[in-house]
Amino acid sequence: MNPLLDFSDLPRFDLIKPEHVTPAIDSVLAQNRALVARLEAPADPQSISWDNFVAPLEDATEQLSRAWGVVSHLNGVADTPELRAAYNENQPKVTEFWTALGQNLALFDKYKALKDGPEYAGYSAARKRIIDNALRDFRLGGAELPDDKKQRFAEIQEQQAALSTKFSENVLDATNDYALIVATEAELSGLPDDAIAAARAAAEAAQDGKPGYKFTLHFPSYFPVLQYADSRGLRETIYRTNATKASELGTVFSQCAAWDNTRNITELLKLRAEEARLLGYANYAQVSLVPKMADSPDQVIGFLEDLARRARPFAEQDLAELRQFGQDQLGLDTLEAWDLTYASEKLRQQRYAFSEQEVKQYFPEPKVIDGLFRVVQSLFAVQIKADTAPVWQPDVKFYRIERDGRLIGQFYLDLYARTGKRGGAWMDDARNRRITGHGVQTPVAYLTCNFTEPAVVDGVKKPALFTHDEVITLFHEFGHGLHQMLTEVDELGVSGITGVEWDAVELPSQFMENFCWEWDVQQHMTAHADTGAALPRALYDKMVAAKNFQSGLQMLRQVEMSLIDMHLHDDFDPNGAITVQQLVDDIRRRFAVLTPPPFNRFLHSFGHIFAGGYAAGYYSYKWAEVLSADAYGAFEEAAASGLPLQSEQTGKKFLAEILAVGGSRPAIDSFQAFRGRAPSIDALLRHNGMAA
Repeated sequence: MNPLLDFSDLPRFDLIKPEHVTPAIDSVLAQNRALVARLEAPADPQSISWDNFVAPLEDATEQLSRAWGVVSHLNGVADTPELRAAYNENQPKVTEFWTALGQNLALFDKYKALKDGPEYAGYSAARKRIIDNALRDFRLGGAELPDDKKQRFAEIQEQQAALSTKFSENVLDATNDYALIVATEAELSGLPDDAIAAARAAAEAAQDGKPGYKFTLHFPSYFPVLQYADSRGLRETIYRTNATKASELGTVFSQCAAWDNTRNITELLKLRAEEARLLGYANYAQVSLVPKMADSPDQVIGFLEDLARRARPFAEQDLAELRQFGQDQLGLDTLEAWDLTYASEKLRQQRYAFSEQEVKQYFPEPKVIDGLFRVVQSLFAVQIKADTAPVWQPDVKFYRIERDGRLIGQFYLDLYARTGKRGGAWMDDARNRRITGHGVQTPVAYLTCNFTEPAVVDGVKKPALFTHDEVITLFHEFGHGLHQMLTEVDELGVSGITGVEWDAVELPSQFMENFCWEWDVQQHMTAHADTGAALPRALYDKMVAAKNFQSGLQMLRQVEMSLIDMHLHDDFDPNGAITVQQLVDDIRRRFAVLTPPPFNRFLHSFGHIFAGGYAAGYYSYKWAEVLSADAYGAFEEAAASGLPLQSEQTGKKFLAEILAVGGSRPAIDSFQAFRGRAPSIDALLRHNGMAA
């Protein structure tokens, strides 16, 4: 049997090969098309039911989603030329099927018949929401378009899918291609020992044992250079290369001209604008917001500009302090872009008497993982245990989540950066919870990060050491995983994160980040790499004091990126005289206090909006942070009343009202059921040190 077509349990990563992709996808597509042909046959509206219409359609499309999901996952974490070719060959076929399904008037009519039929009133809330979502998605999928426009709509979907894939591939290829070889250790003054050792090991592996130190554009490699390297020239080199990758300027640094994403960005914006016009909307931002919490682009822009107004005084103060410090302490009359991270780290060390590198020694991977699991287990009355499953790379780990001895979910944990793996961190579903003829199908999630891999010292592999930012990232992604795995919804279409409004999906992830700052959590997740001692209270207090260090700059940067995304999809004309870069520059002039150099091309690797589903949706991080900060406020209030911060009582309510219900009801209803009121921005401002 083709391992991609084995849906009996977990994916067969030990057997799946690129040559399996095409026959598997062709087979499952053929089965889906045959079923659709049967379901679209005329029928008495009164005879249409959940069991004879929705259930078989879900069964068939789930198999396609699972098979293609495995291929897509491998394409993101284990890219090879053979797999990439198979992915690119089959992506148009998959896109074509989903587009045709979304435009199928016969199926649309049957969903409308279900909505209008006598059984609808008796359906569960979850089933009603699935039907309502389906009707909305048919309209957004072009089902009501005339045939000639349907064909163009389908072409647009295929072209967008191909361009998004190419965008991501270009970023990955530009990242993988670049290598900076530094000849001597003397040139690496200021870098921590572990960063130097990692660069030395990378050079040895790449040059057959020849001397030197290799740095790449993978985050764990280049960021320590920006943060610690005393050599201004070295910082500038790595900054310029990273800031121009996958752009028209990347070729200056020996990156292939074919990896320039300029055209991909422009074409994607044109296609999205055309899609919106076909559907009767003024712009793509309006289309994007239909299934989200926010009502309109104007509402989102107003929300972001209000945050910018609140953050600006703090950002201006942050920048003034940094510039003064650079002049007085570092001899830098002008702070260039490649000086900012370096100067900020020096200022942090002076002001709070600790460094990120010092903190890192207290966060070895095993202790961090145990601490994370401890928080989750105490909050939600579950047990997390090591498990076994085929994996795509030897470092990947697999776990199971149980409650009272009963399996409720499983997850893969892929922590380290490596060649062939796209950057960033994310959670994705491998399988959703649902009821089948064999009982409950438990959910399975992928949790993926790009942390520094364990160092090998004298032939001995040491535990990886995480920065505190990496710990926060891990908690963030695990929050997404909890949303997926702790669902109690039995209907596939709204189980886990499926069906959750995109601008609310970050609530559980950002909620979990808060525990990374709590003393009783830190005590159980730290142990010094050399001594085994837990994080000292004095160092913890310094970390908390520094928590909102440059929070004004950080918030304004996120608002800037969100406004760029929204305006690109709202009032920007990709066929007009104004270029994308001019729009970026204009927004920076109006809202930023720290403007990157003219050569900066961050959009060319901004995968969130051009290859990651966040188009006209990047604001979701700040929107959902209002929800998450306010939700965490319930735990702070419980602690103030004498309950433990990790109160099982409060955790049980968060589980019941947020995590367990998944997408089975509107996110605002879930939030209000948990908090008993509408969300307030106060907790977000307080957590960022910006409260009045």
